[in-house]
Amino acid sequence: MAVAVASCAGGRSSAGGEVTGIGATSWAEPTPYGMVLVDRGSIKAGPQEADSLWGLLPDSRGVSVDAFWMDETEITNSKYKQFVFWVRDSIIRERLADPAYGGNEEFKIEEDREGNPVTPHLNWNKAIPWRNPNEDEQRAIESLYRTNPITGARELDPAQLNYRYEVYNHTEAARRRNRLDPRRREYNTDKPVPTDVPVISKDTAWINDDGEIIRETVSRGLTGDYDFLNTYIVNVYPDTTAWINDFENAYNEPYVRMYFAHGGYNEYPVVGVSWEQANAFANWRTDYLKRSIGRDGIYIEPFRLPTEAEWEYAARAGVSENKYPWEGDLPLTEDKGCFYANFKPQEGNYVQDGHLITSRVGTYAPNDFGLYDMAGNVSEWTSTAFTESVSKLTSDLNPEYRYDAAVDDPYKMKRKIVRGGSWKDVAHNVRSDLRMWEYQNEQRSYIGFRCVRTQIGFAKGNKKGK
Repeated sequence: MAVAVASCAGGRSSAGGEVTGIGATSWAEPTPYGMVLVDRGSIKAGPQEADSLWGLLPDSRGVSVDAFWMDETEITNSKYKQFVFWVRDSIIRERLADPAYGGNEEFKIEEDREGNPVTPHLNWNKAIPWRNPNEDEQRAIESLYRTNPITGARELDPAQLNYRYEVYNHTEAARRRNRLDPRRREYNTDKPVPTDVPVISKDTAWINDDGEIIRETVSRGLTGDYDFLNTYIVNVYPDTTAWINDFENAYNEPYVRMYFAHGGYNEYPVVGVSWEQANAFANWRTDYLKRSIGRDGIYIEPFRLPTEAEWEYAARAGVSENKYPWEGDLPLTEDKGCFYANFKPQEGNYVQDGHLITSRVGTYAPNDFGLYDMAGNVSEWTSTAFTESVSKLTSDLNPEYRYDAAVDDPYKMKRKIVRGGSWKDVAHNVRSDLRMWEYQNEQRSYIGFRCVRTQIGFAKGNKKGK
């Protein structure tokens, strides 16, 4: 005899026994600070016309991207300093809690209010005693500073500013070939259940006894979910010497000393930041937001670098005919001769547009999506890896080619796509439909970045795109 068991749990009342669906908690995602919403849409990405002068061939194709939030300006020195100072303060708090520096337990939380053990974490509510520290506290604080051997000045020691973070690779974990249950790796019932163990590449990092960051990519058989958790340690301080190393026989020493340090440049785009450092910033920004929400177990879409497709779609304001973030093929207005962007208008003439190097973010008018400096000022990192055939490798739906290069990979496999051109480039190179690249560990005086976050549902679609 069959027995039917009824349950009232988890359903809405429905007359007549019809299936009406289960309700779910939803929320209206607030606008992230300093970001604008780019609605979902499509575009013919890449150059559509040949250019014999530059040896450019047509290479366009239709792509579509989902809605995302994007920083309205490039990340500034001011915002990146907040990251650097957070890393500094976290290291100081760790040392203040270290018995070698007095062992003040108030700087580290190891128990909850009921006395139960918790994962040790820093107590950010406990202020660092910058003024009137005791002897041990003074040693902890001063341990992160050094005395310049030439000038005798007290300055922050950039070599110690290392940020450790972990990233779970959801994409690799979701691939059918990597499922823990071998019966779910092959759906063709004419084939036997796979018996081979998938090999997983996992990034890990640690600091050795000499204070050096050691990175390693481990390949091993799949054992569990932790095989997709990657650990990174990144030194976060920008390479201020890029101003000299990028330009031979040029007097750029003032930028080395002042561009990142001086408050007068606070609202200028940060430069000298590698692709690896930009990713570390995005991870920290995500965690920083989570901590401010103050709720355990909550998931938010992470801040991240834009994919190449997202960047190009946003830069061209969803209009396939646009070569630049504005209409037309000129980098300045025809009637008044006003420049649309910060670039190098003529050979040797950087200042015709009113700026010698970078300009304050938001100096020029935004594009139709409300985004500033999507051409010129600084080139911008994307998350997309570069290979000559990248357009053929990617889908036309949210296209992305991701390659996390292992430490011992050939250097050419560590190339990442940059977009938008910079203050040092001629008008052609600040076009929004052109692809350029740089090595992921390079730090240039003309490359910066901005972040994006995927919007959670509710996008209406872009009405301006074509």
